[in-house]
Amino acid sequence: MSEPEMRPKAEKLDAADELAGMRAQFVLDDTVYLDGNSLGALPRSVPGRVEDVVRRQWGSLRIRSWDESGWWTAPERIGDRIAPLVGAAPGQIVVGDSTSVNVFKAVVGAVRLAGGGSEGPGDGEGHAGRPGPGGRDEVLVDATTFPTDGYIAASAARLTGCTLRPVTPDEVPGALSERTAAVLLNHVDYRTGRLHDLPSLAASIHAAGAISIWDLCHSAGALPVGLDEHGVDLAVGCTYKYLNGGPGSPAYLYVREAHQPRFDSPLPGWNSHADPFGMTPDYTPAPGALRGRVGTPDILSMLALEAALEVWDDVSIDAVRTKSLALTDFFLECVESYVPGGEVESLTPSPHTERGSQVALRCADAGNVMRRLIDRGVIGDFREPDVLRFGFTPLYVGFGDVERAARVLGEMF
Repeated sequence: MSEPEMRPKAEKLDAADELAGMRAQFVLDDTVYLDGNSLGALPRSVPGRVEDVVRRQWGSLRIRSWDESGWWTAPERIGDRIAPLVGAAPGQIVVGDSTSVNVFKAVVGAVRLAGGGSEGPGDGEGHAGRPGPGGRDEVLVDATTFPTDGYIAASAARLTGCTLRPVTPDEVPGALSERTAAVLLNHVDYRTGRLHDLPSLAASIHAAGAISIWDLCHSAGALPVGLDEHGVDLAVGCTYKYLNGGPGSPAYLYVREAHQPRFDSPLPGWNSHADPFGMTPDYTPAPGALRGRVGTPDILSMLALEAALEVWDDVSIDAVRTKSLALTDFFLECVESYVPGGEVESLTPSPHTERGSQVALRCADAGNVMRRLIDRGVIGDFREPDVLRFGFTPLYVGFGDVERAARVLGEMF
């Protein structure tokens, strides 16, 4: 399809877009913002809410706001707002800490749930001493994962006396055994945008008697997850990408209701105590997902996140997924039309069942290409050594944005 035909097609798609009105709820300019898979745009509701938190709740009410403004219950209250976006019933998600900290809680907690690990010290290399009561002494980790997940999993394996075994998601079913205690996987690959088969992999992990942990950083807010439906045990995710919570906004931890009575967090803090103000020397975990809390909640960023989540009040995650696939389909179509043959290669799978909400393109001199795109008002990002990443946030990205981004990209060559 030639250039003159692509613009009218974009206009028709925008005219039929049921989510087009959502863009007005965000602070955006005339740039094409395709980096929501790194940092979501600012919802218009957030600045006023943060001002109220600072001036009235903190400035006037001060310590009273822990009760009167609901600060104390924010982690579980906001968790319940995230829950429908990832297919979870209320009472299973607690918000707080970073994704990395929650990955650590989840991996160690999963090994303990599986009755695995070592009862004695290991050898310092992640190999167990005496096996735990369940005889499970191995943790599988996504070999293509975001580096921090790998670092945390390695540390958790050392601390629990387990062996860490990196495997690709495709290799997981064949790698599972009676030794497997826990499996940490990404729902969507951060480099390529590939969507992994959560239902099938979760079923395989359960059949092997192991505990599944899913990193939802690149899927929550972009596509249906189905945590409850697919029997996921534990999950973690950030809130500053497709959930638009702001830079460094707190992450979340999902603990399946059936596991909550036995979930043993490796970071027991006073906030997760059954009687936090009892100040007793012995620790008794709070009931439910609250045992995933640790210390004092980061109230300013947490309440900014709560305001940001209001944009989802009347939005269907299925509608978001439909638009996401249409946006990425149209982008790939425009790239094929505008970019000279052989200049870029898509690393993102074509089948909808294998695609998240981003497109990754490989090209020569990718870092410089992205800098030039940004100078021209098309904001994506670059990943070493040669990958251009474009994230498509359906709440505020339109088909006209997609056409413009591909057209400007074509002009780079």
